[in-house]
Amino acid sequence: MEGKRIIEEEEFQELLESLTTKIIKANRDVNRVILIGIKRRGAPLAKRVALQMRDRGKDVLVGSIDINLYRDDLTTIDKKPMVYGTDIPFDINDEVVILIDDVLYTGRTLRAALTEFADLGRPKKIEYACLIDRGHRELPVCANFIGKILETKQKEIVEVRVKELDGEDYVMIVPHKHGKNN
Repeated sequence: MEGKRIIEEEEFQELLESLTTKIIKANRDVNRVILIGIKRRGAPLAKRVALQMRDRGKDVLVGSIDINLYRDDLTTIDKKPMVYGTDIPFDINDEVVILIDDVLYTGRTLRAALTEFADLGRPKKIEYACLIDRGHRELPVCANFIGKILETKQKEIVEVRVKELDGEDYVMIVPHKHGKNN
């Protein structure tokens, strides 16, 4: 099943720059911000946003979180889930933490990340940034910072590809492999 590219590299970069600008504006009075990328593709996005923030004079730390073992839908997404490990080599207590992910869909990934944070510490504040918000929530969550809102059908999958893992940056929509008709 072939997908359709809907965002190419130039627009992808513009979306990341827009996210960076929104995060800086919202946290203007914060001395330091911690960016935590949700693995897999949120981690490289967080690193890129951090570089842009540093270029604009904002002090930021970067880490990554693997939420696979905290998912409430783990058995429905894969029989043998990959665990990539969490990498947060600094204290998050009383800090402003911004979780960064590629796609906001049902809200289950964000719920799992928040559950894991209960084991890691108590940040002063947690905000959430996503490159793409595609709607269709199952949980009452929303993003503080959004690169782009896409109108999608539930029978579609939004796939974000990043240079660090996939060789190039783009976003595509592909048909759901199981033909879900919701």
